[in-house]
Amino acid sequence: MVPPPRFDAVRFDTYIPDPDQPSQTEAVRVLEGFAAGLGGTPDGGSGRRRLFGFGKAQKKTPAGPRGVYLDGGYGVGKTHLLASLWHATPADPALKAFGTFVELTNLVGALGFQQTVRTLSGHRLLCIDEFELDDPGDTVLVSTLLGKLVEAGVALAATSNTLPGKLGEGRFAAADFLREIQGLSAHFRALRIDGEDYRHRGLPEAPPPYSDETVTRAAHATGGASLDAFPDLLDHLAKVHPSRYGALTDGLRAVCLTDVRPVPDQSTALRLVVLADRLYDREVPVLASGLPFDQLFSEDMLKGGYRKKYYRAISRLTALARDAAALT
Repeated sequence: MVPPPRFDAVRFDTYIPDPDQPSQTEAVRVLEGFAAGLGGTPDGGSGRRRLFGFGKAQKKTPAGPRGVYLDGGYGVGKTHLLASLWHATPADPALKAFGTFVELTNLVGALGFQQTVRTLSGHRLLCIDEFELDDPGDTVLVSTLLGKLVEAGVALAATSNTLPGKLGEGRFAAADFLREIQGLSAHFRALRIDGEDYRHRGLPEAPPPYSDETVTRAAHATGGASLDAFPDLLDHLAKVHPSRYGALTDGLRAVCLTDVRPVPDQSTALRLVVLADRLYDREVPVLASGLPFDQLFSEDMLKGGYRKKYYRAISRLTALARDAAALT
């Protein structure tokens, strides 16, 4: 659980704040101070890892917020800042964990809840990227997990497109889980990061889709490239658990797609969002024919509760399409 390849070399001093957005500079300042305060060992200096819930070694719950929460739209550099915090925290890498919200829930599924608590309780910092609460079960699961980790003295950092007190809004009946959702808010100091999508700031428009022939020719001429018809890819994603999408893209140097068309339903769209995130993390260019990526999602999808996910996917796929221009 470390930052993905795209963010392996990022640092606070490689983040370029928009001069018209003072909140970006302020976020860097606050996070640098937060990282500096996380030095030392998680047991207060004894050098022994303390497993949560056993004996008298359990730490007292620290007073006040135990984390920072980076809130802002897509493309303002939240993941860059979160990864920079991970790198800047003066602790052994084995005592720092970085993962997406989905990866965190997958970890619980793999280890079980109690073992996940034991495993992460000895950590100094847990960074959670793209904090999502897409269903009531995840709301309760993550709320309980973070509560246990805060009690164990673990510092938290998260990114999302929604303020902590508004998690789940527009996605399910949040009133039924208001207590759990609001309980998460107390763990974080929220940092609002304003700005435009840096992935396209001052850059030309993404290249228009290519012909099927161009995409196919480029795929065969590029070592390590995949070649799929877009509908076939969507069908295959339905047969693979999203937690495996990272492994699905391992070793790829380019993704070539023909016949890109609007996704047919929301379940398919959400799977495509996860794939887009994994491709972006791994810096895999995407060359495509058919419709441009800003026409993937219907107007209803772009107005619904998952709209920020879809806009993020469009932004990231468009950046990867720009990267793929050299393949032609």
